[in-house]
Amino acid sequence: MEMTNVSKGGDFILVGFSEQPQLEKILFVVVLISYILTLVGNTAIILVSCLDPKLHTPMYYFLTNLSLIDLCFTTSIVPQLLWKLRGPMKTITPTGCAIQLYVSLALGSTECVLLAVMEFDRYAAICRPLHYATVIHPRLCWALVGMAWVSGLGNTLIQSTITLNLPLCGHRKLYQFMCEVPAMINLACVDIHANEIQLFMASLVLLFLPLGLILISYALIAQAVMKIRSAQAWQKALRTCGSHILVTLFYGTITAVYIQPNSSYAHRQGKFITLLYTVVTLTLNPLIYTLRNKDMKGALKRLLRKDPN
Repeated sequence: MEMTNVSKGGDFILVGFSEQPQLEKILFVVVLISYILTLVGNTAIILVSCLDPKLHTPMYYFLTNLSLIDLCFTTSIVPQLLWKLRGPMKTITPTGCAIQLYVSLALGSTECVLLAVMEFDRYAAICRPLHYATVIHPRLCWALVGMAWVSGLGNTLIQSTITLNLPLCGHRKLYQFMCEVPAMINLACVDIHANEIQLFMASLVLLFLPLGLILISYALIAQAVMKIRSAQAWQKALRTCGSHILVTLFYGTITAVYIQPNSSYAHRQGKFITLLYTVVTLTLNPLIYTLRNKDMKGALKRLLRKDPN
């Protein structure tokens, strides 16, 4: 049987939700609304954080980067998903698949690291308030954000390149709605045990390590909050950390797909889990940061009331 690598040959078939036509119609409406909310919400966060001088702080610098990542991440996936849900064409070219793989993996990996950076910022603000300005200084902010982006780019250059060079034996049917490493390595007609180990090691560094640091910071923040007697301080601390509750959903769903890519569960339910961390969490992020954040709501009001003259 003739073998080709992933980046060559015919188009890939994205099965996605095509086996459930009625569900496709519902998902189209839900995903379209979610995408519009994601675009509007994240664009508003970026503009408000840049235009309002009161938001020129480390927290909103990190939040602006998160919103930029979410904008690009969702745009690398959702427009194509909407097109596939609406029309009969369920294929994607090898070039389009490679571009989506590189871009989405880079942005997703960057977000995993950036969320841990944001939690470190909240830990410093709540547990070390007197030293916050000296600990979280501008140079450190730039370095931490740069580290997140370099981690994402490095991961995608390694993982995507190896995945795209795997030999295929003619089978090009992906039971997903996007080109993703766990689904694509299952197309290979060679032993993928080494690829699974490599994917597991990458998950340890980019999923479990950031999640572990986040959970430790949560524990330290909870310990610090227990010592606070002021009700106002309690509310401020809990409101600050409340924005990061989605972290559990984001990391949990990614882990379910990436940690065992060859499992029957990931094969059957992978597309639904992927929908959670590529659409649902990205939609909820800006809603939480704008609707539950007093500083952001105040900045929006100030900008909307500003005299144009």
